[in-house]
Amino acid sequence: MKILSGVILCATALVTLAYAAKPWDGSYTVFKGEYLIYSGDLGEEAAPTPADRKASFLLQGEVARNLFESIGPDLKDACGSSSGMRIRQKGDLDCTYDKSSKSSPYACHFGINLRTGKSMYGSIC
Repeated sequence: MKILSGVILCATALVTLAYAAKPWDGSYTVFKGEYLIYSGDLGEEAAPTPADRKASFLLQGEVARNLFESIGPDLKDACGSSSGMRIRQKGDLDCTYDKSSKSSPYACHFGINLRTGKSMYGSIC
């Protein structure tokens, strides 16, 4: 009985800690990311031109984890998926979880056509 009480107490403490995170206050959160401005198509990028400019964005770390968790579920049999890699996609946003990644297991890509302002994919398979 003492063991069961201890387990329940530990579980209650963990749940309490999980909900003790900073409450949502409507403020922006700082993040680090990378981007590429290019022309042409993904996979065959060239230097941007006055008539053809696109941007591809890569987000990693906590922001990518938050996005990944928000856009589930995982795609089944997605291009590039393998054991250990999970892929989620909504519209032009794609996020991956790769437990073998050396930098961050979470990564998200999206793109913008800088001439039209329309969103587009930011990565290829």
